[in-house]
Amino acid sequence: MDNKTLYEQDFYLWIRTTINQLQARQFERVDLENLLEELASMGRSEKRTIKSLLTRLLEHLLKLKYWAAERERNEGHCKGEIRTFRLDILDELKDSPSLKPYLLEIFDECYLSARKNASDRSQLPLDTFPAIPIGSLEQILDEDWFPGGDNLEI
Repeated sequence: MDNKTLYEQDFYLWIRTTINQLQARQFERVDLENLLEELASMGRSEKRTIKSLLTRLLEHLLKLKYWAAERERNEGHCKGEIRTFRLDILDELKDSPSLKPYLLEIFDECYLSARKNASDRSQLPLDTFPAIPIGSLEQILDEDWFPGGDNLEI
């Protein structure tokens, strides 16, 4: 069975075979087309992951600050989620420091998505949440930073 067929029929075996071929320096036998596609896909996946984490972090920070009814019932849970998202983002950046500029690039876009998500989930009007980010990227990622304001003692 050739590598291209193997790729389509048994992905895990294709990975093991490709690794073995590379380790044995059998470069002419490597299914280069699919290997390149998989490597590119891995990069896209890393970007999607960090974008999702940043959006969810921003959403929870917005809900914590502006959704008073939920804050009263679930403040501890919300803070725990915020901590988890921050740690997950920092773990991603530790594994791939070159993603830091990407975070800056997508920050405003993630904030706009988080704002809409917070409005949808809280059923509060969109204009409840500020149109501009509630903090800088550095603040958002700081484990000790929370948005200040009305009755929010953190």
